[in-house]
Amino acid sequence: MAKTTKKTTASVEDKLKALHLLQVIDTEVDKIRIIRGELPLEIEDLEDLIAGLNTRLEKFNEELTAINDNISANKNSVALATDAIEKYEKQLKNIKNNREFTSLTKEVEFQNLEIQIAEKNKIQNEANVLHKTEIVNACSAQITEKQEELKIKQGELDEIIKETEKEEVALMKESAKAEKVIDERLLNAYKRIRGKVSNGLAVVSVERDACGGCFSQIPPQRQLDIQMHKKVIVCEHCGRIMVDSNIFEEQEA
Repeated sequence: MAKTTKKTTASVEDKLKALHLLQVIDTEVDKIRIIRGELPLEIEDLEDLIAGLNTRLEKFNEELTAINDNISANKNSVALATDAIEKYEKQLKNIKNNREFTSLTKEVEFQNLEIQIAEKNKIQNEANVLHKTEIVNACSAQITEKQEELKIKQGELDEIIKETEKEEVALMKESAKAEKVIDERLLNAYKRIRGKVSNGLAVVSVERDACGGCFSQIPPQRQLDIQMHKKVIVCEHCGRIMVDSNIFEEQEA
């Protein structure tokens, strides 16, 4: 004969007790995760920001390299033009006719014009270098600042995890143990409700004739059904699973 699992043989009362215990455990886990706060998300955002800044810095450095290459090219152009002018001026001393004079004079004028353009580009490129260097330095400083911030936040998170990890692991083991008593359909309903409500409370007690979740009044007959522990009853208004306060007392006993 096949062995019957605890999950199928558990009474409704046992399931309600397990649900309550599961809610208590999950609430404690929620508290631990609240202590961590937004740190994991803040760390993720910082990591994304730093990655983006590094991409920008790489691009700025490439642009800076290109500008410096242009400055070198401008210097080379000036040197070549200067050499050409010296050559043409030597040739001017040995001209034989007006045609050669005109041709060489135009070449000298052209090379002087090349020098003027190269010098003008050099001035502009040097100004661009100063501007781009300021951007690179500012970007580098921002990366350093964000890396320090990331280090601090990661340290804070690591410390919190170190302090709470053992407790959370123990709670998760207790949670898994409680889940074994609850059938899959009811467990899925519990998890679905927890996912919908802001405070994570899927199982609530009846307090002063009202639902402990939404505080809606509960009719006397429905309260009696809840106290009997014979079936799972949900609030007609908020959909939470309701248990009476005796469940809490029995669980603690």
